[in-house]
Amino acid sequence: MATLAELCIVACSEAFRGNGEVVATGVGPVPRLAAGLAKLTHTPELLMTDGEAYLVEQPVPLGPRGDYKPRFAGHLPFSRFFDAAVWTGRRHAMVTPTQIDRFGQINLSRLGGTHEQPKTQMLGVRGFPGNTIYHPNSFFFPAHSPRVFVPDEVDMVSGVGYNPARRVAGGNYSGVDLRLIVTNLCVMDFRGPGNAIRVISLHPGVTFADVTEATGFDLIDAVESVTPAPTDEQLAVIESLDPHGIRASVIKDNPPARKAA
Repeated sequence: MATLAELCIVACSEAFRGNGEVVATGVGPVPRLAAGLAKLTHTPELLMTDGEAYLVEQPVPLGPRGDYKPRFAGHLPFSRFFDAAVWTGRRHAMVTPTQIDRFGQINLSRLGGTHEQPKTQMLGVRGFPGNTIYHPNSFFFPAHSPRVFVPDEVDMVSGVGYNPARRVAGGNYSGVDLRLIVTNLCVMDFRGPGNAIRVISLHPGVTFADVTEATGFDLIDAVESVTPAPTDEQLAVIESLDPHGIRASVIKDNPPARKAA
């Protein structure tokens, strides 16, 4: 039986379908496995890196590599990565912020308090301001709750969204392209009026009421289907990319794909 993490990996891989020759960056086990699954199944033209200095012909498996040797396809150090992918929009990243709000603004910098004296200090903005304004981004959240999908604006805007109040006159926001949100409950996108967030599929056993109860703001019900279960082929690819089973630690208790009644 497939696990919920495996179902989420397959759902996340759909964010990269048909993207063309762009760098697919998955940050964290589920997004990284999703990018690799996409390349090895439906979108082979995706570009991938070893996370250090090279493009690779095949996704690099998670965890200890043993005798595995990456198949390098080209030199791509960070100095070239920004010019070749980030600033040109030829990258699609999937990440897991700490908070997200109704505008798609994300936070991984601080919780509570003030900018000068936060209650909890986290990573800082990292590369999120540039990433979210220059190239497509999608998101994965392993624990869907109102603490993550916050009722108001995120505690600190680390990544650009669709909030008109945050737009600076004369600024160029044409590269802002938020695509998919996958959580342990559902799949969402930003295709509602004014880029409002819609629920487009529910994971097996989950209801729209379950999702709205776990979300701090209103959502659009655009559900057309149940999130597809992984096929045997997809599960085999996932296993090859995660031979140590790291995916089992992502969602609490590693539940099955179908939510218990």
